Parts: sequence; C-alpha cells; structure tokens
Amino acid sequence: MDDKQMRVLVLDDDPVIRNLLKTILKARAKADTVDKPSAAYKYLREHPVDLLITDYMLPEEDGLSVIRRVKEDFPDLEVIMISSEGDMDTVIKAMRMGAVDYFKKPFNAADIWISIERTRRFSEMHADLNRYKQRNEQLRSIINQKSGEKIIGQSATTQSVLYQMQQVAQTDDTSVMILGESGTGKELVARGIHQFSKRKSEVFGAVNMSAIPDTLFESEFFGHKKGSFTGAIGDKAGWFETADKGTLFFDEIGEMGLSQQVKLLRVLEDRKFTKVGSQKEQQFDIRIISATNKTVEEMSSGKQFRADLYYRLSTFIIQVSPLRERAEDIPLLMDHFLERFIRKMGKQVEGYHPDTYKMLQQYPFPGNIRELRNIVERAVILGSGKLITPQQLPEFISKTEPVSTDESLPTAEEIFDLQEIERQTILRALQKTQYNKNEAAKLLNLQWNALYRRMQKHGIAEKE
Repeated sequence: MDDKQMRVLVLDDDPVIRNLLKTILKARAKADTVDKPSAAYKYLREHPVDLLITDYMLPEEDGLSVIRRVKEDFPDLEVIMISSEGDMDTVIKAMRMGAVDYFKKPFNAADIWISIERTRRFSEMHADLNRYKQRNEQLRSIINQKSGEKIIGQSATTQSVLYQMQQVAQTDDTSVMILGESGTGKELVARGIHQFSKRKSEVFGAVNMSAIPDTLFESEFFGHKKGSFTGAIGDKAGWFETADKGTLFFDEIGEMGLSQQVKLLRVLEDRKFTKVGSQKEQQFDIRIISATNKTVEEMSSGKQFRADLYYRLSTFIIQVSPLRERAEDIPLLMDHFLERFIRKMGKQVEGYHPDTYKMLQQYPFPGNIRELRNIVERAVILGSGKLITPQQLPEFISKTEPVSTDESLPTAEEIFDLQEIERQTILRALQKTQYNKNEAAKLLNLQWNALYRRMQKHGIAEKE
C-alpha cells in the first residue's frame, strides 16, 4: 500500500467528520466519502479502494456489521475503525473481525496518519506473507515433481492406506502412528496426511529419532538460547517451534532411548516446551505423526518403549504392508521408477521385457519399495537397448526361489472340514513367511497371540 497513491473511502453519517477526514487525507491520498453502508458497498463495487475508514455508529447497520460484510466481499481491503472515547470493547471486537487499526474521536491529523502508517506496514507484511506462502507452495510442488515420490498402487491394501490417510487428515491434531517394514514408504504416508490436511501450507518437519543423541535431544526439539551451553553461539529454534501450526514426523520412533521418551511424553502431555537456557514456556500447535518398523506388540509391551507414550502417539494406527504382500503393485511401481530414471539420465529406454516383470513379481523384496527403486535405477544405468531385460537385474534375483505354498498340502477346495481348513491356512501363512509368526499373523489378519493360541489348538509345532 503506497500512501502517495492510496485510495481511501470514508464511511460516516456525520458531515463534519466526513469533511474533516477528506481535508486531512487529500494531502497524500485520493479520498471519497459516503454517509451510509449501502452507499459504501455500491462505491466499493464500482471503484478500487485500498483503505476503508468507518465509524461504529451508522444508519442501516453498525460498524461491526460493515466490517464483517466488507471482509467477506472484499477480503483484501484494509479497514480502520473510528471509535468513541471509552468504547474499547467495540474496538476489540472490530480487530477480531479483521479491522487493522482504530483512532478515537476527537482526533487530529497526526492520529489519522499514525493509524494509516500502521495499516500500511501491516498490509506490506501481509502481502509478504502471502508471497512467501505462494513461493513455499510452488517450491513444494517443484520438489514433489523432481523427486517423483508419491504413493502408487492398485492393490486393496494400498487403496485402504490411501483411504485411511484421507480420513485422518480431516481431523486437526489426531496423533498417527504408521507401522511397517523398512522401505515400505512410511514417510510418504506421513507427508500425504500432511498434504491432505488443513496444515498443508505450514511446515512438515521430519526427524530421524534414532540419530539424535541424549545430550542434544532438548536442544534439537526445544531449542536453546545463546550462551546456554558450550557451543551455543546463537539462539536456535527447536523442532517444536519450527514446525508450529504444521506437522512433525518422528521417524524410527521405536529406537528412542527411555530418557528421551520421558522428556517427549511430558512435552506432548502439556503441549508446552522451554528452551534450554530460558525460563519462559512456549505453547505449540502441531500434529504428531510417528513411524516404526516394530510391531504393535513390541511397541505396546512396555519393555523397550513406554506404554503411556505409545498410546499417546497411536490414537490412529496405519499399517503399511510389505511389497511381497501386494505383488499387483509391483508393475505400476516398476513403470513409475523407470519413467523417473529415464528422465533423470536421458536414456532411450521404452520399457521392460515381459520376463523382467515376471521375475520381479516373484521376488520377495526384503528391502521393499526402496529395494525395487534401486534395482530399477541399476537396470537403467546398465541398459543399452530399448527394453530392460532380466540380464540387467542383479544375479541374486534370478537365483531367488519364488515364495510358494507346499504343494503336498491339500487345498481348501479338496477338504470340507473347517478345522482342517483353518489348520492348513495357518500352515501356508507360516511357510510363506518362513515361520515368522508376526508376519504370518498379519497375513491372517490376527494378533500374534491369537495366532499362537490357534497353533496350540491345532498342534502346529514351531516349524514343520
């Protein structure tokens, strides 16, 4: 807002006040006046205006109603309220509804120009903030395009994860815990929740909890004041201050030490923190999302992770399945990574040989999506033809036996005994997971202790 070219509209039913304001303003602004709200709305629809100065006591409706309607119909228009002596309650209400400043009757030229100068500075700061948010949004879009990272898949489990992300994103501060093996894309799920939420224009902070030593925990999360300890050469904002109003993602939360867990629990309970070297408490408004490759049983047992902290962090749990359990997603991911690395490396590759698809769909991917991405990148680097062939895959893939059930076991179609069908189903799940009971329980949609009881019921040994 440039005060030399400022266009001001004065709304007041007192002709003396209107004339006085117009006389004062004409020195550095283009000013017009109206005597009632309906005339003001008509003028605003027909003329560009930078600033509206309005009285509270008006015909037709009061000044608060005027501010409400102006902010709805002309959100970029700044408003100054003229108040009577001792009418501060009205001023406070006006400021809450969007008025930038006020001056009291009786007033002089200095009062008006001081108020206008404050309004001008506020307008510039607001414009700078909007430009910052716009650049931030553009940067985020560019980063997403450059990285090519997004959740891809048509399997029922992937679609279920996407649905859960969209639903929990609609809540403002529900804590989310994402469970899944390493490399399954837990951080992508966290970023997706942030992007679906009302907090998407604010900071998404990702912290690897296993990489923060005990001695730096408070400084990293709460921040510190200059000189508070050796090496504190300046003030530093911690994660709870940096990500305020946004989302904070705790990756590898299960690797936190017990002393760190105590400090984190206290802060999450109080929603307050104190910088190192300061006595002043600060509040924060952050959604917490955490992730771990440990199971629910490991996290909630209370042995290595505090149960009270686990339950505070796990209001909503999302389980991300390993890639071997959603083989139908593998071709889509292969195509996605191929397009990404072709573009990055400038290679003239058109696609995959059919045997390449088949071979990778049979591979169990212990490293999950991260391993698939690395395999595709390696194949593109080695590729010299139009198609990615099995010869360009690592040798260990071709030597890997595809996971399959024991053909000596009867299928469900061959038997009609429900108890026997349950027993054979449990055996197949155990064989597919090399007798990893946690993984077998996930396949069977059971808790591990429920699987253990069924194994005892059917007389299934630890390994058959």
